[in-house]
Formats: sequence, C-alpha cells, structure tokens
Amino acid sequence: MAELTDLSAHEQVRRIKGREVSARELLDAHLNRIDERNPELNAIVALDTEIATRRAEAVDRALMNGDDPGALAGLVTAHKDLTETKDFPTTYGSPVYADFRPDFDSLLVERMAGAGAVALGKTNTPEFGAGSHTFNQVYGVTRNAFNPDRSAGGSSGGAAVALASGMVAIADGSDLGGSLRNPAAWNNIVGFRSSIGVLPETGTQNPYVKFGITGAMGRTVDDMALLLSVLAQPDRRDPINRGLEVPAHITPSSGRVRVAWSTSLGGLPIEPEIVTVVHGLLATCEALGWEVVEAEPDFSGADEAFETLRSWSIANDGLIGRRPQGTSEFKEALQDEVRRGRDLSGADIHRALRQTKTLWARAISFFGDVDLMIAPVTQVSPFPVDVEYPTEIEGMPMERYITWMRSASRVTQMGLPALSLPAGFTAAGLPVGAQLIGAPRDDLRLLAFAKSLEQARRS
Repeated sequence: MAELTDLSAHEQVRRIKGREVSARELLDAHLNRIDERNPELNAIVALDTEIATRRAEAVDRALMNGDDPGALAGLVTAHKDLTETKDFPTTYGSPVYADFRPDFDSLLVERMAGAGAVALGKTNTPEFGAGSHTFNQVYGVTRNAFNPDRSAGGSSGGAAVALASGMVAIADGSDLGGSLRNPAAWNNIVGFRSSIGVLPETGTQNPYVKFGITGAMGRTVDDMALLLSVLAQPDRRDPINRGLEVPAHITPSSGRVRVAWSTSLGGLPIEPEIVTVVHGLLATCEALGWEVVEAEPDFSGADEAFETLRSWSIANDGLIGRRPQGTSEFKEALQDEVRRGRDLSGADIHRALRQTKTLWARAISFFGDVDLMIAPVTQVSPFPVDVEYPTEIEGMPMERYITWMRSASRVTQMGLPALSLPAGFTAAGLPVGAQLIGAPRDDLRLLAFAKSLEQARRS
C-alpha cells in the first residue's frame, strides 16, 4: 500500500469515495511511510495513531452509511504546531509550553476535520514560528526531504517535509515573512500565501492589523487548492475576512499575460544559481505565449515597515512578550524581538503603517501594467542543518535571523498574494522555488497562472 502515499490528494479522495480503498487502509499506508522516513527527517511530532485510527474509521462508517464525509475525505494530515488542537499537544515549539494541551481546536483544524481529513499529530516548527529554519528545544530539528544534512526551511518546515516525503497528503501552515513559501521552495512543493482577509482568523489578538496568515500546501497546485477551498470559506467573526470561493481544480489561465521578471526584488543579494534556475521558468512563459519584461515595484521602506511591525506584534503577543513570568526561557532571537518591540514608540508604529500604505499604492500602480511577477523565493539554497541562519549572502552580511528572507518579507509587506512553485534543482540536487506574485487581491488569477506553468512544465 506504500504507493498510495505518492498519489495526489485528489486521487486519494477519489479512491476513498469510490470505495476502492478504505480510509483506514490509506492511514496505514501513511503510517508505514512515517515509520520509514520520520526517524531521519523528524517532520511529524506528537503522533497519536489511536486518534487517527478513530478518525479514519469514522470516514469509513460515513461512506458505508451513504453519507459524504467531505471534500477531504480520508486525507491524512498533521497540523502545524503553532495551531491549537484539543486532541494533540500544542507546544508552539517552545519548552515553556511543552505540556500545553488546549481545550479547543482552531478554526482551521475544525474545518479540516469537518471536511473529513484524518489528523494524526502535529508538524514541527521553530519556537513560535520565529525563523525560516525548523528547530526547537522540544522536538529537535527537522531535516530537508531531499538532503537530510540540510535545513527544511521554516517556519512550516515540518509540514513541507511531511508532505514532500509522502507522510501526509495535504498540509496546513502559516506565513508572515515567508513561512509557507520558503519551506515549499526547499522541499519541491507548492506553498501559497493568500491575500490578507482570504482565510478567516478567529484567534488573532490584532484583527485589524494583520500580516501573518494561515494557509495551504500541496504537492501540486490542485492539491493545495483542494485544501484552500475548505479553509477559505468566510467567517463573520473575523472583521476583515472576505472569504474566497476557491475551486478544488484550478483552470489554467488563458489569453494575454504580461510577466514581470525580477532578479533581486529590489537589489537583494541572491545566490546566482537560484537566479539561473528560476530564470529557466521564463522559457515556459514564452512557450505559453506570455510576454516577459524585466521590471519590479519600488520596495523601499518595506524592510523597515515589516521588521518594525513584526517586533511590535511579538512584543505584544500574550504567549510571548506579555507573559507575566518574562521571556528569558525563549531562544535569544525571540528575546531580541521582544526587546525591539518594547523600545518602539507610537510614532515608529505610525510610520511603519504609513510606509505599508505607500507600498500598497505602489503595488496597485505596478500591476496596472503587468499581470504577474516572477522572482526567487529564497536568497540561498538549503544550508547545513546545524547552522541557525546564514550570516552572509554573496559577501553581504545578514544582521539578524530574518534578514536573509527579505525576498519573501518584502512581498508580504506590499500586501501581495504569492505562491512558491517548484522551478528545478541546483547542481547539488537541492530544490529551488519560483515566487509567483499576483496583483493586489487577485488570488484566483494567480492560481490560474501557477496552474498554467505547472501544467506546461509537466507536459
């Protein structure tokens, strides 16, 4: 049954609903794959086979009774360990919360369970998702699915590796400065950061000032869209949520498309081999009849705005910065973020929000002339797993643990939907992702562009 784990999520659902295979059999196939790969990769944590078995059997009973278990019927998954789950521990990757078990499920978990997904545990993450390299003191380090000596990326590193190695069929994650896009790029899967307001959030402490989002990952655009179609339904409890009707199968784009190619997203240092691999995608664009021009919006102010609002948010998070006991138990990078956030003034926050408004206006203007932008997702290839973060890129120093991911965080701050699409491999066999960036609030069209490119490259 091991081959079942390599089928697309859509095909797995088709076989479950067609009674060609039971949800229990599909679960067993994934558990076998976990036995094979997880001891080395350490992507799945808090594994609970009893809970998963009960959930799979519930899907089988529903089908036996003639009921529809939902769009995700029988699909094996595990939730990112930043996401609250009442049936599994939620540690946030922090020893401070190593024994925490919430008495509720997050909205994302509720929706996936309600659609028939079979959760079997959690996926590993850095402490509170801080950083694009997945390691923590609770569960250890997660290793790249293509080279275990290399980083899996982060902060949705466990989710990306579990998906890429066939330990789960679909995976959820979250993204502030690249946490869906970076690990997707480094593990050869699809990770999508939607526009703010597409996926509802009911647990956020700052519902009107929001840059981090939850999201979906898949081995293909359609598999990712299948999960997104479940997660993106509106919820009135989120004051800025607008929802989005996402089809489970994305229709490729048709007609004229003007593509902007950016080699450096505003002058960032990027390893030349990454630029070369992503540039190769432009030939596919031209084969589709798309026009390609070299252009990018003005990203000035994005770094200051992003890093200001990130520190402010962390310093005011009840689980981190506002703990009565203090933050000395957290890793140094988090302690530094809290210190930075506490030193900010109201004028600093106001300036960052003004800069963000300016970036939004620039994005609208830029995408008046182009339909899609393509750029690298990451500035470096997966680095050795025992390195916390790169301290320099192409001779340029990286001051902090987030500086090396500005290729993603600049797009975040501009408010644009962005997707990591597999683009190829380095000479060393490490995956490279292309960052497909859409116009403001143009999520569905971006998915159509991604489907066109994916389909053309596979034909």
